[in-house]
Amino acid sequence: MQKNGKFVISLDFELLWGMRDKKTSKNYRQNILHVWEVLPKIIEAFEKHNLRGTFATVGFLFASNKKELIKFCPANKPKYLDQNLSPYNGHFDLVKENQKFDRFHFASDLISLLQKYPNQEIATHTFSHYYCLEKGQTINQFKSDILAAQEIAKTKGISLKSLVFPRNQFNEEYLDCLEELGITAYRGNEKVWFHNPSNGDGENLFKRGFRFIDRYINISGNNCYDLDSLSTKIPHDIPSSRFLSPFSPKLKFLDHLRFRRIKMSMTYAAKNKKIFHLWWHPHNFSIHQKENFLFLNKILLHYNHLNAKFGFESLSMNDLSILLKTK
Repeated sequence: MQKNGKFVISLDFELLWGMRDKKTSKNYRQNILHVWEVLPKIIEAFEKHNLRGTFATVGFLFASNKKELIKFCPANKPKYLDQNLSPYNGHFDLVKENQKFDRFHFASDLISLLQKYPNQEIATHTFSHYYCLEKGQTINQFKSDILAAQEIAKTKGISLKSLVFPRNQFNEEYLDCLEELGITAYRGNEKVWFHNPSNGDGENLFKRGFRFIDRYINISGNNCYDLDSLSTKIPHDIPSSRFLSPFSPKLKFLDHLRFRRIKMSMTYAAKNKKIFHLWWHPHNFSIHQKENFLFLNKILLHYNHLNAKFGFESLSMNDLSILLKTK
């Protein structure tokens, strides 16, 4: 068993590339724009509290203009049966020429900001926000997508070691491909039935209802785990423990339960020398920023308390992968 508990944080950084439905995209436009304010604040909070985070970034965001973006797009693109899922079909028409005029799709300046903080890992969220369980796409198309993400990252001097599957669509058949490409860690799903990976057809109100209740009431357990329980097979599965849901004025009366749910699991991990993995999207903080950052600050202050009392340690996904390699 490891000497101390570990606190892992990963964020899914995608901007409008994660939104396929045009109606949803319109509703999220302001949320996405505010990411330019939110991401620096998250980095500042992590640095202030001595936290190491993993920012899993869609490869499209590394480009600073449309010409550069098109240059790195793979020839072997995903052929989803539902063509609305593909950003290559119609969505490219919405993209303007460069980052100056389009802060919904390009984010090279934010990636450059992240690079200034070596404690923060830049990982991949695939090149095109690729859905690994949707019908029509293949392992070869996925491989081309990851290669494109690696190539555009290399132009910025970044080596991608960790991956977060978009929409948590973990596909076990693709793991050997990731090992071949040098990806050494991925974020797996929580080990409970209502977090089992599925495509869009497999999602339903029943599963979402249980996930919602579990944010406030412990029905799935602490979802913490020992380092020794993780497979040493590369890429390493680093399962999530808890999604940090955003503040909602309608659910404000439940916030003490939302915090208690996370706090108790963190404390359990620290006391029992286990791993707790928290995740969310930067755009989740875009609306009600004051409330969201006050909530995050409470979590980080509790981390500092656990770090001082139990040696609870902050690690990126790649840090944890390196630990597993030494086993």
